[in-house]
Order: sequence, then structure tokens, then C-alpha cells
Amino acid sequence: MSATATIPAAPAQAETVPTRHIIAFFFMVFGMFMAILDIQIVSSSLAEIQAGISASADEISWVQTSYLIAEVVMIPLSGTLTRIFSTRWLFVGSAVGFTLMSLACALSSSIGEMMVWRALQGFLGGAMIPTVFATSFTIFPPKMRNIISPIIGLIATMAPTVGPTIGGYLTELFSWHWLFLVNIVPGIAVSIGAWAFIDFDKPNFSLVKGFDWAGLALLAIFLGTLEYVLEEGAADDWLNSEVIRNLMAVCAVSGGMFFYRMFTKPNPLVDFSAFKNRNFTAGCLFSFTMGIGLYGLTYLYPVYLARIQHYSAMMIGQTMFVTGIAMFLTAPLAGRLSTKVDPRIMIGGGFIGFAIGTWQASAINSDWAFWELLIPQILRGVSLMMCMVTVTNMALGTLPPMQLRGASGLFNLTRNLGGAVGLALINTTMNQRFDLHLKRLHDSVNWSSDTAVQTLNNMTDAFSSMGSNAPLVALKQLSGLVRKQAMTMAIADIFFLLTIVFLLIVLMLPIVEKPKAVGGAGGGGH
Repeated sequence: MSATATIPAAPAQAETVPTRHIIAFFFMVFGMFMAILDIQIVSSSLAEIQAGISASADEISWVQTSYLIAEVVMIPLSGTLTRIFSTRWLFVGSAVGFTLMSLACALSSSIGEMMVWRALQGFLGGAMIPTVFATSFTIFPPKMRNIISPIIGLIATMAPTVGPTIGGYLTELFSWHWLFLVNIVPGIAVSIGAWAFIDFDKPNFSLVKGFDWAGLALLAIFLGTLEYVLEEGAADDWLNSEVIRNLMAVCAVSGGMFFYRMFTKPNPLVDFSAFKNRNFTAGCLFSFTMGIGLYGLTYLYPVYLARIQHYSAMMIGQTMFVTGIAMFLTAPLAGRLSTKVDPRIMIGGGFIGFAIGTWQASAINSDWAFWELLIPQILRGVSLMMCMVTVTNMALGTLPPMQLRGASGLFNLTRNLGGAVGLALINTTMNQRFDLHLKRLHDSVNWSSDTAVQTLNNMTDAFSSMGSNAPLVALKQLSGLVRKQAMTMAIADIFFLLTIVFLLIVLMLPIVEKPKAVGGAGGGGH
């Protein structure tokens, strides 16, 4: 059913926005930046955190995983919680809680403490993200979308992109504790600013009486187990792990019960009615794919730079910063184009740009460094902004005000789930293709290969100063080169696979209708 046929026009909105609302919005945007930044800020410093809290190699990934699991549970809840407590009190509570949990993370002395505080940090901070998206479409008139949408898009995509860079600098210049202490002063400022300036709506505490606690429990179990399976499945070899098998079963059962409950209750905890809007549904699908490009490539490039080029955390951050610069420079252009160009053209161009960048990167070899990765990273940054601005406007811009809060949570959830699925896909493919390429290279690099024997002899001569250990050292060196080549070939395969994913999503554009109906902000904006 088309959006243009079913969505009623909202009441006309004032052409000017009160100054206090603009100030409130920018405090909210900064809070969202902190919440999204903290997903990736620890990624380049996990080794230092591991040493600081005496965690094992298997345990340390929970510093990131616990945050992500808790955050994805909160994001779809934000709409209901906003109706109960109001935007003001939910955002203030979220900012205060996020700040306190950041301090607790910095003071952690064990992996157990860190997991608890990171989970609470992700859960409390998660409410800030969809609240900002919904607010932007309710307090600003359509004519301002070419300014507001790029700002939100830039923050939502740049925060995870520059996270490893900021984290690397903080850890190298100070210590890993500053990955969390850096949130304290801004967190206090956001809390005070939100309390002082937000006055968009009023709380409705009567909704607490009918709050669906059973639905909340099912949602937490469903999304928590889903996120865990996606995060840890590749490392645990999926169905070969009893834990993963059991959690998959729990995920399926709790998910089925949750969706049944949401579709049969008169006032559901999570309202899925926005999916009747064709453009919202398509926007969520594009957002899901965008999450693969955002989080998947933010993970894949550092893997290559660390394992193949042996870059430090700071060097990885400096190399990755190219994408952030490209996004920053593209944001104003994307905003202007979003009001002048058919959104289907911009979305198609953005995903084709993604595909061109990953296609170029599929030619990667073990010698690639900053300059070889420059163009693919620029294309990624430009494409992210083109897609983010347009997809957000398309998905949320034609919804009536009553649906915006809940729909914003679902829209942001799809991006996070896209990132989780992308990481699972990347890690699984990397493991499988690495094993395949390693086997093929071992079949080629053997004693019957003149090239391999000559290379080994040359290496032995190079290590001749080590005496009788020279042959063993040379053999170890050659084995390392073979593994390095196998890993590079596996990464190249992933880039090629992502190229196919980005091209396939372009085929979904025909289901999109050019927005015409008036939505939550008073107009379609196009």
C-alpha cells in the first residue's frame, strides 16, 4: 500500500523554529554522537583494556559485545518510553545514566565489572539515538531538512568511523581509561542542556499501568540472543557450537512469542504499523544494507591494516580518517541534493558508489597501504552521506507524528542489525576463504616447487648469521608469508562479495515511491 495514498497530512507546522528548540536539538545531537561513538571507540584499544583488567583473549570481546546487545534492546523501546516519560526526561535520564556508567567503566578492575557497566552504558545511551531522529522530523519544518538531515547523517555515520581513530589517540597519549573518561564533561553538559531546553512534549505516566513487562522480557531475550549469535557465531563455528545452537533456538522461540504478542495486543510495546508504509519498509531495508557498509567496512579495513601491514592503533586511525573527511565534505552537498534530486537516484548512486569502492578494493594485495586505499575510502565516505541523508528522509519523512517515535527506533535498529549481520558475514567468509586459500597455497608451495625451494634457500642465506637455526627461521618466515597472502586473498574475496550485496540492493529501488505526502514534519520535503 503506497505511502502517498494512506498517510494523512499533519497539521501545518510553523515556518520558524524557536531558538530554545534549536539549542536543545544540538545538545541532543551531541548526546547521540557520544552514544554511537562508544560502539567503536574501544575497537582499536582492546589489547590495552585486556591488560588493564586482566581479561583473557576470549573475554575481551565482551567489552564491545555487551554494549551492542544492550543498545539494540533499548533502541526499539525508545518510542514507548518517550510517550511515558516525555522526550525531556527520557533524554536527561539517558544522558545522566550514560555518563555515570562511563565513569564506572573507567574505574573497572575486572572483566565482570566492565561487562556490567558497558551493558548499562549501552542500554541507557541507546535511547538517545532514535530520539534525535524522531525529534528532527517533529520540530523542524520540511524546508530545513536539507540542513538538519545531513547533520544527523554525518553524526550517525562519522561517529563509528572516527571511533577507532579517537580511541587510538586517547589510549596512546593517555591510557585506556580515557576512552570512557572523555564522556564525563560532555555528558554533564548534555544532561544540563537537555534538562534546560527540551520542552517538546509532556509525559503520560498513565501508560505505565499497562506497560508490557512480559513483552519487554521477550524483546530483551530475542534481541540479546540474536546479537550474541551474530557477534560470536563465526568465532564459535556456528552450529558446531552447542552454545550457539541453544541460543539460536532461544532466539527463535522468544522472537516468535514477541512478534505474536506485538501483533495481538491493542497497545503493543513496539508498534510495527509503520511497515504498512512502503517507503518506510524500503528505507529500513536500505538502512540494513547501509549498516553492512558502515560497520562492516569500519571493521574490515583495520583488520587488513593490523594483520597485513602491522599498523599501530594510531596509524590505523590516521588511515581510516580519510572516510570521515570525505563524509564531512559531502554532507552539505548531500543536503542540497536531497531537496532537488529524486531520492531514488541519490540512493542508487550512493550504493553504486559503495560497489565501485569495494570492487576497486577487491584487487587488494599485501603491498596496499594508505594511497592504494585512498579512493575506495573516499567513495565509501561520499556514498555513506548520499545514502544516509536520503534514506532517512524517505523512511521517516512521510510518517504521521503518532508513528514517528516508534518508527525511528525501528529504523535505527535495522542499521545496527545490518552491521551485526555484516560482521557475522565478514568473519564467517574470512575464516572459510582463509582456510581455502591457505590449502591452495600449501599445495603450491611445496618441495616440488622450484620457486618455493629457491625462496626458502634465499631466506636461509639471509638468516645465516643465526647458524644452525637459520633453516628453521627461514621456514617459519616462509610459512608466515603464505598465511599473510591467504589472509589478503580472503579479504579481497569479502570486498567482492560486498560489491554484489551493494549492487543487489539497487534492484530494490523500483518499490520506492517518491515521497509526496505530508509527514511528521509537515511536508514531504521533496
